[in-house]
Amino acid sequence: MTTSASEINYWGRLIEPEIKEFLQAKDFKSLRSALAELEAPDIAEALLVLTPDERAIVFRILPRQLGAEVFAYLPFAEEEELIHSLGNEHVTGILNEMEPDDRTALLEELPGQITKRLIASLSPEERSVARQLLGYPEESVGRLMTPEYVSINEEWTVQETLNKLRQIGKEKETVNSLYVTDQKDHLLAYVPLKMLIFVAPDSLVRDIMLPNIVALRAFDDQETASDAMLHYDLNILPVIDSDGTLVGIVTADDVLDVVIEETTEDIHLMGGVQALEEPYDDVSFFTMARKRGTWLFILFLGSTITVAIMKQFETTIDNVSTAVVLFLPMIISSGGNSGSQAATLIIRALSVQDVELKDWLVVFGRELLTGLLLGAFLGIIAMLLVVLWPGAETLFGANYIMFGFTISCAVVGVVTAGAVIGSMLPFLLSAWGVDPALASTPLVATLVDALGVVILFSAALLILA
Repeated sequence: MTTSASEINYWGRLIEPEIKEFLQAKDFKSLRSALAELEAPDIAEALLVLTPDERAIVFRILPRQLGAEVFAYLPFAEEEELIHSLGNEHVTGILNEMEPDDRTALLEELPGQITKRLIASLSPEERSVARQLLGYPEESVGRLMTPEYVSINEEWTVQETLNKLRQIGKEKETVNSLYVTDQKDHLLAYVPLKMLIFVAPDSLVRDIMLPNIVALRAFDDQETASDAMLHYDLNILPVIDSDGTLVGIVTADDVLDVVIEETTEDIHLMGGVQALEEPYDDVSFFTMARKRGTWLFILFLGSTITVAIMKQFETTIDNVSTAVVLFLPMIISSGGNSGSQAATLIIRALSVQDVELKDWLVVFGRELLTGLLLGAFLGIIAMLLVVLWPGAETLFGANYIMFGFTISCAVVGVVTAGAVIGSMLPFLLSAWGVDPALASTPLVATLVDALGVVILFSAALLILA
């Protein structure tokens, strides 16, 4: 049953002022509660007296099931108008003024069939706005999906299916997989195009469809799509909403764009640069300077820690051979290099899920042993370098062997510390919900530089002084 726009009764006019009052106050939560107490036909009549934008806002904040019922009571013309209004950027802007937690609670998924009609009816430019209005998070599968797929009925014959495919297939992004849905568009199974070609034309779809289907949910993270495609060796994945309604598909080229974007962002962060949203040639001079300068400023301030630490060891430097300072660049660079290696390996392992957060203790033990082994190797070389240095006794003092032992111990300590810090920092950031790529090589090097000064002068104080 539907209600004609010309049949708006007294009820719709009666509650119109109250609805407009809530809208003007942007009190969407109270409006949602008030509407939830009404019957669907009454809400539909109330919607008809509102402007298109007001109608879209009110409809968008209705609970999911109630929204589907209300939609069924609207006249066809108002249904079409409402769908286009839901993709209106002005509506998005109004709803985005809500507090984030309130918006998350209110902007639930639209009913699946309305979602399909909304996305399919809009231009590519309008779709990005509509996806945002649907409540899908920025980096979710919902923002990535496309409605250009083919759905079929399990009661059709293969010949009927092929006829349908010839009619609409050219308009779709891909026809490699056809999706079997019920009358309410719930995803049931799929049929590969190849299978349709090699079976008898009078065969039924239900006899050849494959029910074990891998599907993504619209609110899944985009990286879930790439992981699933890699794991199951697929290049197309259907997308369903929370009720199992088929609302779109994600193809390999969409996922490839995400992988390139994520990889580029990680590379930028690991290099100590804020991620660039545009190609290098398209980034303006001042934007480039700002994105690079921010990290340089942070790292510059971080390096002042090293200066402060050296100031604290000023007396130690006076009491031991000043030649210790000559080895400072070599030692801290060894630690920085060790830390950068470890950070790069762990960031990559976390991103491809070779290791998980729960594996941190195993990684800690492994990097500790690796750091000790590499440190011992470089420490022996440092010891030989001092002892075999021409004029070592004159340059490093009569006790030059102990001097060499001091440098060797500092190298072992710094390289080990670098490996541990570089491997644990990505775990720490990931546990905090921060991109582990922020544990960039410049950041690790800055931290290890400061620690290297402490280790070197502490060794000199303990052994030489």
